[in-house]
Amino acid sequence: MDEARTDQLHRDGGDGPPGVDPGEAELADRFRLALTRIHRRLRQQTGAGLTPSQAAALASTDRLGSPTLGELAALESVQPPSMTRIVGALEEKGMVSRVVDPADRRVARVTTTERGRKVLDENRSLKTAFLARQLHRLTADDRHALGELTDLLERLGELSDP
Repeated sequence: MDEARTDQLHRDGGDGPPGVDPGEAELADRFRLALTRIHRRLRQQTGAGLTPSQAAALASTDRLGSPTLGELAALESVQPPSMTRIVGALEEKGMVSRVVDPADRRVARVTTTERGRKVLDENRSLKTAFLARQLHRLTADDRHALGELTDLLERLGELSDP
C-alpha cells in the first residue's frame, strides 16, 4: 500500500472496517479502486455519440425488456427527471421508444429499438477490443495470471452476502 493511503487509514482511525482483517481491508481497498478505474475506462468506450449515462440506460433498458422510466431511474441511481432527459436523448437518436403500458395507460415503458440493439453490440465490441489491446500490452505470464484471476473474480461474483 502506498504511504498516502496508509496515512489516510491511520487518520481515519485504524486499518479498516471493524471486524475485518487489516490485510483484507487493504486488499479490498486496492481491489475496489482498480475495479473503479477499469470500469470508468470501459464506460468511456462507447460509440454513436452516447454519453456514459445514455449507454448505461440503453443497456439497462435492453436487459430489462420494457422498464418504466421510474424503474430505469432507480436502477441507474438517478432522479426521474434526469432519466426522462436521458431517455429523450436516446429516443431522438432512434435507440429507444416509449410505449404505453397496456395494463395501465398512464404508465410509459421504454423499449430498445433495432438501432439501439445494434449500438449496444457495437459498444460491447468496442469495450472488448479496448480490453484486448490492453491485455496485448501485458506479458504472457501476466495474461496467464489474469486468466486465473478472472476465474476467481467469477467465483467472487457468485458468492452470496455473508
